[in-house]
Amino acid sequence: MALAESGARGRLLRWPRVLLFGDSITEYSFQENGWGAYLAERLVRKCDVVNRGISGYNTRWAKLILPRLITESTGADSIAAVTIFFGANDSALKELNPKQHVPLEEYAANLKSMVQYLKSVDITADKIILITPPPLQESAWEKECLAKGDRLNRCNATTGQYAQACVQVARECGTDVLDLWSLMQKNQDFSSYLSDGLHLSAKGNSFLAAQLWSRLDHKLSALPSLLPYWRDVDHTNPEASLL
Repeated sequence: MALAESGARGRLLRWPRVLLFGDSITEYSFQENGWGAYLAERLVRKCDVVNRGISGYNTRWAKLILPRLITESTGADSIAAVTIFFGANDSALKELNPKQHVPLEEYAANLKSMVQYLKSVDITADKIILITPPPLQESAWEKECLAKGDRLNRCNATTGQYAQACVQVARECGTDVLDLWSLMQKNQDFSSYLSDGLHLSAKGNSFLAAQLWSRLDHKLSALPSLLPYWRDVDHTNPEASLL
């Protein structure tokens, strides 16, 4: 009873949230040395980094899910930042992977729809970061496809078109964008950024983490650390420090 009474006197502690919304490249980002895990470590005591990566998904499906993840009544006001990271599946070749493929124009419209939805629940454009798909290393991904009895079902030039569309949507909507497809290809050989031609390697995760942090740092730098440093707690009267 005493604990309940004590808790009632203090304000509910709510960490701001950074929502990572995407496909498998986001879902896997909490693995060891993943880019999401890096962000979570950097933001401990400031934000909860929430992984809502869903392997294999495209923007056609994602736009249906987003309103189930964030609504005004479920704490849109606590969102510090949102990343939207789709395109690796949308850009699959229609004739070889019709289930995941989304036409280029629809992909752009879906991204725009998701940004507009976030704005409609009072998440401002400055809190939204679009991320383009990374480049595709075709020979490595072809080996993965062949091992499953399939043909190469993606190509880098097509992925690049989707990346350009993502950049254009960000420009039109006034959001930030991380053009991973272009940035990773500034070096001639980008294969070291990818583990299988499509997903990120440890180096690719590190690269994305650094690029994303450079965009998030100034957005989140003003957020305070929640709860005082332990040496600053008044041990003779902890309630004064903690409630």
